[in-house]
Amino acid sequence: MKKLLLIGLILATLFSLTGCNPSGNGELTGVQNRPKWRERQPYGMVYVRRGSFNIGPSDQDPAMAGIPSKTVSQDAFWIDDTEITNNEYRQFVDWVKDSIARKMLGMQYPEFLITEDRNGTPIDPPVINWREKIDWNDPDYQMALQDMYIPENERFFSKKEIDPRKLIFEYWWIDLHQAARRANRYNFETQRYEGNVYDISGELRPIENRSDFIMSDQVYVYPDTLVWIRDFTYSYNEPWTTRYFWHPGFDEYPVVGVTWKQALAFCHWRTKIQTDFLNSKQQPAMQAYRLPTEVEWEYAARGGKDFSMYPWGGYYARDENGVFLANFKPLRGNYVDDGGIATMKVGSYDPNEHGIYDMAGNVAEWTETAYDEAGYSYFSDLNPTFTYNAKPDDPPVMKRKVIRGGSWKDINYFIQVSTRSFEYQDTTKSYIGFRCVRSTFGDEFN
Repeated sequence: MKKLLLIGLILATLFSLTGCNPSGNGELTGVQNRPKWRERQPYGMVYVRRGSFNIGPSDQDPAMAGIPSKTVSQDAFWIDDTEITNNEYRQFVDWVKDSIARKMLGMQYPEFLITEDRNGTPIDPPVINWREKIDWNDPDYQMALQDMYIPENERFFSKKEIDPRKLIFEYWWIDLHQAARRANRYNFETQRYEGNVYDISGELRPIENRSDFIMSDQVYVYPDTLVWIRDFTYSYNEPWTTRYFWHPGFDEYPVVGVTWKQALAFCHWRTKIQTDFLNSKQQPAMQAYRLPTEVEWEYAARGGKDFSMYPWGGYYARDENGVFLANFKPLRGNYVDDGGIATMKVGSYDPNEHGIYDMAGNVAEWTETAYDEAGYSYFSDLNPTFTYNAKPDDPPVMKRKVIRGGSWKDINYFIQVSTRSFEYQDTTKSYIGFRCVRSTFGDEFN
């Protein structure tokens, strides 16, 4: 009997120390039973380790005279190993099309919306049921979705097609830059926020509560397929216009004809679909996908070769056999001498030392960074960048965004890793695409 009492006393003591005492018996133990975490490699991305390098010209190039060089440190990140392809961007377009269609069908066919959770609790607003298939040839469905189709008076040869002007992606984000301003901080004495905030329309108004830092935007997602004609006067590029984005023969070519805002919307959508998947598995969320900063892009492009002019190293755009190493405009109009006449399949040339393809040529790439000629002079030396969300009524000079890498129509100066250029965020070009990056969680990836 005494033995049983002694065992019970020991078990009770152990339970009090480990089972129900959140303070760990007076010791600092941290929060227990936290989810286990190990970051996996994202599909189609490569890991770029943290490090430092000199941004700016890597050689005594007269064209870059006066451009300063600056030592900066960059944290680790993931980056797409190729530019976003037509087929990858088409997944975005199809998702937007299907989501709009399911919401419209849900008004007449409840099976396309989920209105209750597993416990029978109402969900408000209802969420899309992606498991229910849409038969696009069903006359009843077509009637319910008639607003998604091009009006009869606008159809070419009476062909019934989805109206790309109706494909709009709406997304939300928290403007951390405005929230971090000292003037906008929360005053604990007055129990309210101080300062003013710009909403998405560009209007300045007083901050009422923390929800005022939530911004939203609506973006037309279909790429501008007419860029192939618009960009080149007196040039027959109609075959590229009519086939480039949707034909299977161009699936692995880089998407073009997207604005900076469309590229940004793609990143938000990519984050959403991954977050929704992880939530369904009750797993911790990943970092958000986004456009690379200008410095992240250059750091990744150099591939660890700090003093090289090109991603492959060296001072020349050819190898020892005279073969061009990127898709650009090599010889005054001789576009084909490098193997392609315009864009080429992603990954057609060897990657740099990081395993990243097409950091020189093929298509130039949008970055997150706003363009300023004097940017290097005030960039921080830690994870440097300069961001600005241009308002609709801002002058064009404030809507410039940095593009990097040069393209198939550029001479070799523009495919150098340190060359800066810009384009206006609301323009589309046949030679500008993008790729995504994703931040890590501090520790080196294993």
